[in-house]
Amino acid sequence: MIRAEPAAGREHRLAPEDCRAQLGRILNSADFDATGRERRFLSHVVEETLAGRGDRIKAYSIAVEVFGRDMSFDPQTDPIVRIEAGHLRRGLERYYLTAGHADSILITIPKGGYVPAFSVRSPFETIEPALPVNRAEKVAPPGRWMKASWLTVALAAIVAALAVLALGLARSDVRPTSPEIPRLLVETFDDLSGTEASRAIASGLRQEVVSQLSKFKDIVVVESAAKGEDPSISPARFVLAGSVNMSTDAFRLRVRLLNPADNSVLWAESYDGGLKVAQLVEVQTDIARNVSSSLAQSYGVIFQADANLHVVNPPDDWAAYSCTLSFYAYRVGVDAESRSSVRACLEKAVDRFPTYATAWGLLSLIYIDDYRFEFSADPAESAAALDRALAAARRSVGLDPVNIRGRQAEMVALYFHKEIDAALKVGKQTLTINPNDTEFMGEYGERLAVSGNWHDGCQLIAEARQKNPGPGYYDVDLALCSYFSGDYTQAAMWINKSPFPSNPIYHLLAAAVFGEGGYKIAADREVAWLNQNQPDLVKNMRQVVSARLARSQDVEFFLGSLRKAGLGIADD
Repeated sequence: MIRAEPAAGREHRLAPEDCRAQLGRILNSADFDATGRERRFLSHVVEETLAGRGDRIKAYSIAVEVFGRDMSFDPQTDPIVRIEAGHLRRGLERYYLTAGHADSILITIPKGGYVPAFSVRSPFETIEPALPVNRAEKVAPPGRWMKASWLTVALAAIVAALAVLALGLARSDVRPTSPEIPRLLVETFDDLSGTEASRAIASGLRQEVVSQLSKFKDIVVVESAAKGEDPSISPARFVLAGSVNMSTDAFRLRVRLLNPADNSVLWAESYDGGLKVAQLVEVQTDIARNVSSSLAQSYGVIFQADANLHVVNPPDDWAAYSCTLSFYAYRVGVDAESRSSVRACLEKAVDRFPTYATAWGLLSLIYIDDYRFEFSADPAESAAALDRALAAARRSVGLDPVNIRGRQAEMVALYFHKEIDAALKVGKQTLTINPNDTEFMGEYGERLAVSGNWHDGCQLIAEARQKNPGPGYYDVDLALCSYFSGDYTQAAMWINKSPFPSNPIYHLLAAAVFGEGGYKIAADREVAWLNQNQPDLVKNMRQVVSARLARSQDVEFFLGSLRKAGLGIADD
């Protein structure tokens, strides 16, 4: 008999046949959102556990026995098992929120390992996405958010998005007229020194912070009134408070982001600056840019807070906003299964809120990913995806000409339309609108690089990664930069750091890097993956590479590296 985990205050024993029956219910359910590999993963670990071999379940054994990896597999450098386990946990959670909400046996895979747990649920026990909390309530985070794992947060956002998708955006009660957008109240910074100079610096810093934060269109910045006044202030889900203290030749700004629901501190930081008049304005601008990037950029503090915010029975406005969170979570791994769910969610969001410019921009980026990561045998189908992307991007920019996500999508869509000069013009203009947006900075850097301006483009990519090291796609871009600069050791290092084992372009770049660098075993592995999983890509290799690299000399060099890796490519 299998001893179950405690449930509803009691301990139960489960028969293996009952656990297998529950496994069958999950695997046969249309609401179990999992790939074939993830289903094999679940079956394997359940059967091993029921057979009394749970102690053998390790990342290495799963990779070799379930995923078909060879005996040289190293779980320290290849995160495939960890990533698939995360997908599987989300699929199980969604199943128990939908079709399995009344199932009496729970199968879970606790974090920190891959051995499944079996438990019995009482007839009165239900699975909720979280405890029923108010929309403004959060689980108190660790002291400093920027030290939290961005990957954990991003994966949590995917769970939230899929739950929203299951619940649906259409509701029968009072329907909001606009999507939920985080409101950030910037309070007057306290002057701790009490001098005229310190008051001026505190006021100037606050004004500059408001100015830089306002460049991010995914939040609404609300200013507090002067002390002594009592106007009605729009409710805010976040509050930025600060204080300024001065010494003889320097000042220190301390800022903190608060959750007003419980006054918990979500983030805090200190910044120092000199008091020389010639430098003061520049110092204030630099500090304000650092504050705004930390809080409002993709994968920043506000994103992390909202990704961890569980809303029970979300209304339309929150559901639409949650779809945008799920987009950034999808970008962590760029896998096709997540892309499908996020695309459907965003399409519902723009259908419900047709003036939601950010959602239109993100939907366009999803359509672009359909074009560049799916390799249809029908050219008309690929062209249609790109046309949809450009139309959605222009819808976003038409609604809000300074919306960064819309302009980012327009730039990328124009590039793949081979309107490269127009794409780079949009990129250059957009970087001046918000130079603090690292998501755009990295994308523009990539467009510059692959169009032939490797020096400037790769510098921008490196700067974006330095300011926001979370997204793994910067590592892929830096691998490409190192490859074209001739540093194949560095390129191999970057490609091995990249968390995109299911993305075909990742494997294409890896094959070129390993082929040119003389890493035969690694190159053979990538070629085998491409031949097995992407035969259409291999068949149209020149077309795929030419769509991404603008200069013919870059295309030929890349194709030559793929030949060295072992891929058969025609000369013309």
